[in-house]
Amino acid sequence: MGNAIEIKHLTRKFGKFTAVNDVSFNVKKGEVFGFLGPNGSGKTTVIRMLMGLISPTSGKGKVLGYDIAKDNDKIKEEIGYMSQKFSLYEDLTVEENLDFYGGIYGLSKDKLAIKKKEILKMADLKGREKMITSNLSGGWKQRLALGCAIIHEPKILFLDEPTGGVDPIARRNFWDLIYKLSEEGVTILVTTHYMDEAEHCNTIGFIYYGNLLTLDTPNNMREKAIDGDIIEIKVNDTLKTIEILKTKDKVREASVYGAGVHALVETDLPLTELEHYLIKHEIGLSSIKKVKPSLEDVFIFLVNEENKNVAP
Repeated sequence: MGNAIEIKHLTRKFGKFTAVNDVSFNVKKGEVFGFLGPNGSGKTTVIRMLMGLISPTSGKGKVLGYDIAKDNDKIKEEIGYMSQKFSLYEDLTVEENLDFYGGIYGLSKDKLAIKKKEILKMADLKGREKMITSNLSGGWKQRLALGCAIIHEPKILFLDEPTGGVDPIARRNFWDLIYKLSEEGVTILVTTHYMDEAEHCNTIGFIYYGNLLTLDTPNNMREKAIDGDIIEIKVNDTLKTIEILKTKDKVREASVYGAGVHALVETDLPLTELEHYLIKHEIGLSSIKKVKPSLEDVFIFLVNEENKNVAP
């Protein structure tokens, strides 16, 4: 199907600060591409360059074949954008927000009427057209904002932290809508710092303070990215356990994971040896076992490796 987005060696500097450093990746048409990283890692800056809002300091990119440095107006006609703030006018009604965005994108009266019906159904807002937007719940605002972003039927949808501040059920419902749009051929680039959301993506890019650490499918990342074994340990004192693990040879990392601890160990460290070491240090064990790495494990591993590389 080809690529909807292609960027090569994209870099953006603000004075002496490098927000995005030599980033390259492609996004296939119709796929859900997840851009995962902590706040301030450069995700939004990449999106702003792809949308033509800011120019790269160096490197190049194409969106639907259009040059991001030269064809800004053409790109803007083909894309939709939704941010964590939802970009809605709180003092307008649901219908007035849809009318406003339909007008911005130049929809005819007949086309706008059709799209409004579709979006109201999609967002479960039928019968709430006259409600003031500020009175909507977080989940309804989220779906309305998505509707405003796709009212002109864009080929690419940029979602910048779109699920912040909404409850888990609303997040799940939102992702159902994302899948439906992808099945209809819309290319979606979504930024997030939620590991569970990254699982929903076809491809994930891990970005950390401007550097793209890895790019792959969720399954491949879990299978290939980590050098070592992940040991899941359920204990009565997680913080003490982590401190003890840091003193053990062949334990490379240890961190809180859920109600327990995940430890990254070298593959030749026997599980029984690790168990005896913890018991020797009076750690109350409920269970200890080798598990498959999670995306959170992968990200912690990659971040620690990156920090080692840049340490003075």
